[in-house]
Amino acid sequence: MRYLIASDIHGNWEALQAVLEDAAGDYDRVLSCGDLVGYGAEPNCVVDWARERAAVVVRGNHDKVCAGIEEMEWFNPTAQAAVHWTRRELTAANLEYLRGLPRGPVGVESFQVLHGSPIHEDDYLMGLHDADGLAGYLGVGVSFFGHTHVQGGCLWVRRSVRRIPGADAGETRRVLELEPDLVYLINPGSVGQPRDGDPRAAYSLYDSEERVVAHCRVPYDVAAAQRKMRAVGLPERLVMRLERGS
Repeated sequence: MRYLIASDIHGNWEALQAVLEDAAGDYDRVLSCGDLVGYGAEPNCVVDWARERAAVVVRGNHDKVCAGIEEMEWFNPTAQAAVHWTRRELTAANLEYLRGLPRGPVGVESFQVLHGSPIHEDDYLMGLHDADGLAGYLGVGVSFFGHTHVQGGCLWVRRSVRRIPGADAGETRRVLELEPDLVYLINPGSVGQPRDGDPRAAYSLYDSEERVVAHCRVPYDVAAAQRKMRAVGLPERLVMRLERGS
């Protein structure tokens, strides 16, 4: 089975449309590592799409807070402003959908999807020091996670953890062939708000039969997404992050 793995779309419809067009014909099912909403100007478009098209979506921290499952005290003021706006904007049906999203990890075939860490869904795995010691908590050989907005991941070889790079600025796809006896924790990056210095939308393709992952990047109409954010009054800091990719 061929999968499109998308994470951290954050209400950015332009970025999601670019990903779907770029990946057309290369996948059979869609999986999401969470955070469909928050930050972006079109949360209902993204949630409507997920309800219709995504086979599995695990909840992200913004999904929980925007749906009212958790409070937002630990969000910074910019994120809180986006949450308040998103809560008012979401339809009743889409709020209910977000409230019903499962906590990760969720198993798919012989792999799994999660949002943050296998220990806690809201923990950030920013580097190898964060991932060290987690292999025993994963339970399966291949896991996809999000939350950091940074494409790449890590793998374990003889108890040591090594970095998996994402596609760099000169690439549109970077292919990784998975070894059968290793443990992988793979981040597709953020569709809607990358934070690795590359403003292009990020996603991954996974062929579970061939055991091949492609980290992908695709440009999208950042200016259009920014215009929509400004039109609804979302914080300028969030608007500017899209063009910086940080």
